[in-house]
Amino acid sequence: MARYTGSVCRLCRRENQKLFLKGDRCMTDKCAIERRGYPPGQHGQGRIKFSEYGLQLREKQKIKRIYGLMERQFRNLFGKADRAKGITGSNLLTMLERRLDNVAYRAGFGNSRSEARQLVRHGHFTINGKAVNVPSYLIGKGDVVEVHQTSKGVTRIAAALESVKRREIPQWIELDAAAQKVRIRDIPSRDDITAPMEERMVVELYSK
Repeated sequence: MARYTGSVCRLCRRENQKLFLKGDRCMTDKCAIERRGYPPGQHGQGRIKFSEYGLQLREKQKIKRIYGLMERQFRNLFGKADRAKGITGSNLLTMLERRLDNVAYRAGFGNSRSEARQLVRHGHFTINGKAVNVPSYLIGKGDVVEVHQTSKGVTRIAAALESVKRREIPQWIELDAAAQKVRIRDIPSRDDITAPMEERMVVELYSK
């Protein structure tokens, strides 16, 4: 399966904001945005003026990179959001939040979405008692996501739960840190997503 293997700090610099792709490092002064707050490349420090299309493209790229999706995955998810009832942009962000890898990250089982995705692929989680190793699995209201019984002692998960206090657990997730499991209180709405994202621009881009 295709995946990005380059520097993730470069992605943050390209979007000119922290995307929190490296977990705890992003909270320190070692963060690339803190040290070099301009886009990478020889023209990064020059004056950049974006067209309307350029702004829409950058917003799409930013959301893709936050959630760690490749272009085909993102486009397919957009198609599902477009076919679903409701506002397409809100549907898209809700589906991105409902992905198992994102839920594992938001619950504090991983320091970053990429780490949480790797843990999911390695079979460290169950949903309602059934082992699931598909990062794109969409969770539903009432689902219980739990660290697999054989993975309770995994150091990476325990360390991530220790540092989870540095970020806020969303209201739609009920965390039981001692039991290493979460219950999904409700489907996340657009208001539950606080990261600065303009999904309207993504809809306009794909509507061209």
